[in-house]
Amino acid sequence: MPSRVIDTTRLDKGEIRSMRGGIKVNGQRVPLEDVGTLLLGGSVTITGGALAMLAKYDVVVLNCDWRGVPDLVGYGWSANSRVAARHRAQADVSLPRRKASWASIVKAKIRGQRRNLEAFGAAGVERLRSLERETRSGDTTNCEAQAAKLSFQGLFGEEGFTRLPGQGGSINALLDYGYTVMRGHVIRAIGAAGLCPTLALWHRNRGNTFVLADDLIEPFRPAVDFTVRSLPVGASLDDREVKEALVGVAGTAMGRAGRPSKLLSLGWRQRWRSTLRIPRSGSWRCRLGCRPPTSDSWRTPCG
Repeated sequence: MPSRVIDTTRLDKGEIRSMRGGIKVNGQRVPLEDVGTLLLGGSVTITGGALAMLAKYDVVVLNCDWRGVPDLVGYGWSANSRVAARHRAQADVSLPRRKASWASIVKAKIRGQRRNLEAFGAAGVERLRSLERETRSGDTTNCEAQAAKLSFQGLFGEEGFTRLPGQGGSINALLDYGYTVMRGHVIRAIGAAGLCPTLALWHRNRGNTFVLADDLIEPFRPAVDFTVRSLPVGASLDDREVKEALVGVAGTAMGRAGRPSKLLSLGWRQRWRSTLRIPRSGSWRCRLGCRPPTSDSWRTPCG
């Protein structure tokens, strides 16, 4: 899965135009074969031809506001040959199965958070282990929120940190950036799998077209948390190496000790196949209880 990111959010002025096999950013040629996400800044203009080229190469376009927080997502129509069948299968998933699937996602996220604390020798490991065991179908006791609070406190508590998305500040800004890049990859994977991004397992937001991405990104958030915690104190997005480190999270998944260990593309496919059993070819079946269809019809940051 392409994991490179084009970041234009820090450009004072920019123009993106199309060219054969890619695009040009301020006249610089950028091939798109290994690009997964484009972060579009408010001072950058983009042509319709460039958008068409990005859609052709399945690149997710995230338009970002002055804070660098995405406020618009663009992605080409899915070319998956089983889109309709998979949308119907998603819609037919029962509530009990959605709740059970959400509990599995929450447990995976808490497991990653626990391994982060273990890796840095932080307090709260046993409590997170307990929350993982206590998570039930639908997460009725809100173990996810409790674990998130413990995780942030254990990783960043010494700095008086409070997690406030989109509110700036060194650590918040780093987390926002890392999550944004990761979300772009999740959206791209959803489109490539032919799934409907508005049919989520748990998240609900009438104004959010990609609520399924908000569900599926959760087990990968600890990878971003680990990388931010590993950065030097005072790290800033103005530093090119910091951005490269956060973009690089998309190329790794968390190992048992909370350290990057394997390609995200491999880990992502394994997670998809364990849930939906989507093969590379042929028919498929869903462990969530859906009826199967009867036939198959970095660039590095610029800022």
